[in-house]
Amino acid sequence: MSVVAHRNQVLGLYRDLLHHSSKFAAYNFRDYAVRRTRDAFHAAKNETDPVKIEALIRNAEHQLEVVKRQSLISQLYGGEKLVVENPKNQKILRRH
Repeated sequence: MSVVAHRNQVLGLYRDLLHHSSKFAAYNFRDYAVRRTRDAFHAAKNETDPVKIEALIRNAEHQLEVVKRQSLISQLYGGEKLVVENPKNQKILRRH
């Protein structure tokens, strides 16, 4: 696979992981999933070994499937939002 194809595939995986990670109903899970995605991709950004890159891509694809399933389950059984998530409170906090 060419470098451009790898780059496009990796960027697509990154975007999809962030998108699906932001769908968790629970704030803590959502924050953790987004942070973990960013950290994992940042840690591997300078990798040049094609074998390792392929392994990282396969791992990211597997993680994407896990995040999709878990975020869907989270939405089905989501509870009340936390105080830090309430848009009304965020507006109040921004004013002060």
